[in-house]
Amino acid sequence: MLVSVIIPSYNQGRYIKSTIDSILLQDHRPIEIIIYDGASNDETIAVLRSYNGTPELFWCSEPDKGVADAVNKGLQRAHGEILAIQSSDDIYLPGAISAAVEEFRQYPENALVYGEVELIDQDGNLIGRDIQGAFDFNKYIGRFSYIPQATAFFRSDVARQVGGWRSEVSFAADADYWLRIASLYPVKKIDRLMGRYRYHPEQRDKQSEKIVRDWEKTVRDLLAAHNFSPNTKRFAQMGIFLAKYRYAPQAEWFKRTCYLYAALLSNPQAVKDRHFPKRELLLGREPVWKILSRLKRILGFKPRSR
Repeated sequence: MLVSVIIPSYNQGRYIKSTIDSILLQDHRPIEIIIYDGASNDETIAVLRSYNGTPELFWCSEPDKGVADAVNKGLQRAHGEILAIQSSDDIYLPGAISAAVEEFRQYPENALVYGEVELIDQDGNLIGRDIQGAFDFNKYIGRFSYIPQATAFFRSDVARQVGGWRSEVSFAADADYWLRIASLYPVKKIDRLMGRYRYHPEQRDKQSEKIVRDWEKTVRDLLAAHNFSPNTKRFAQMGIFLAKYRYAPQAEWFKRTCYLYAALLSNPQAVKDRHFPKRELLLGREPVWKILSRLKRILGFKPRSR
């Protein structure tokens, strides 16, 4: 199976070489790497030129309309039976592509598969792992789980039916895409580490208000397009408020608590789930905890050893 990996890029010269190399070093062939860069003005172009003559890699740098535009150009150019959209600052772990291909071979009914991720900082240092359970549509739309773009692979025939990324939800375009696929076709999580997600200061996911806005539009558009069960609708409404809770500043503790109660009222049964942040349902817990922590430091209390 030919696997096409699409990389949208803009001013990620510090990281994109690691991304490209993590694909070229995969043990699966054939592959093609398609990079659409939005006219970067950092070292990105020099990095891309260093791969000139690499037959598996195509790149183009030109002004575009944003990340959705770059991804859609890549989707139109891709020839693979299996597709992936990799961020220009994330990387694949060895064997990731072959694991995805084998999953599609064994279970061709699946439209999208993904694996687990390690978390790294801007210097590539490992800072954690994100291990999730099996895919569940309600938990995904309810924001109890997520599909890491760094490990997601999907069938090209599904992409042709679903269409491309939507520019009107640019800051949640990947989640919007996965939800549109998952609302129509089977999705499966592979129980193995397949990629590394990088945290760094320039990330788009620092744009909290825009992410919340686009997530809400994504969910409301999906609800309008499908006749979901009442249970799924409850999870969807809860997810809108949990997104607002998650991205509200820590200092706005009252607002965060209100969002949590709104999420709870939308889907009361979810309070039993371990993923629901129940501790902050206690009004004022955040400022009280900070005051107590400060008092402990002033009084010289040391944290208990574990």
